[in-house]
Amino acid sequence: MPTIAYQLYCSRNFPPLGDTLSMLSRLGYSYVEGFGGLYDDAAGLRRQLDTAKLQMPTGHFGLDMVESDPARAIETAKTLGIKHVLVPHIAQDQRPTDTAGWRAFGARLEKAGKPIIDAGLEFGWHNHDFELVAGADGVMPLDAMMEGGPSLSLELDLGWVQRAGQSPAAWIQKYADRLVAVHVKDIAPAGECADEDGWADVGHGTMDWAAITAALAAANVTHFVIEHDNPNDHERFARRSLETAAKF
Repeated sequence: MPTIAYQLYCSRNFPPLGDTLSMLSRLGYSYVEGFGGLYDDAAGLRRQLDTAKLQMPTGHFGLDMVESDPARAIETAKTLGIKHVLVPHIAQDQRPTDTAGWRAFGARLEKAGKPIIDAGLEFGWHNHDFELVAGADGVMPLDAMMEGGPSLSLELDLGWVQRAGQSPAAWIQKYADRLVAVHVKDIAPAGECADEDGWADVGHGTMDWAAITAALAAANVTHFVIEHDNPNDHERFARRSLETAAKF
């Protein structure tokens, strides 16, 4: 059975963290995913996780940290029990503008990830929608990145794939052999949930979960990370989304 985690970024607007972790444990979560803003006191975070009986097998790390201080990234990951170090974003003004540039960016990621991999961890990329907008030559930036960095793993964000006008099931199938996890999120019907940036609780939106879950099963994806970029009630979102994902 796949494991189900909660991306703690969803609850960044609902401090304190300790209360969030307790809430997630009470709802039935056993796993969470971290992000860079939480890592300043990794030992303290580990104590909070242990208190709540939660594990953190995956974590998002900024490219700046991975490139400039890989030793710190490795130490942080090992302190928290993170096995998969994932870079989640590149600022718009730093993004390549053509296929060659995206391929070179994949090679840059590959080089940055080598110390991480040499330390016994996995290293990869987490997408948004901009990597799934074809360039002038028809090539998707994500394809160019994965070609340029052949050792990169991928955490596929299904919601952003859909937002880019692409088929989540098709992209799951395409990169089945490189997926370490997926972000499970949902999109509200047009005009709804405007105060939540158009995202919905998992199972309460428009995503075709029958097709997606079939593709996930065929690809043997074993780790789901529930996410909502801007919930107005994180406990409601966490509870309803877990109820849905548990039935996948």
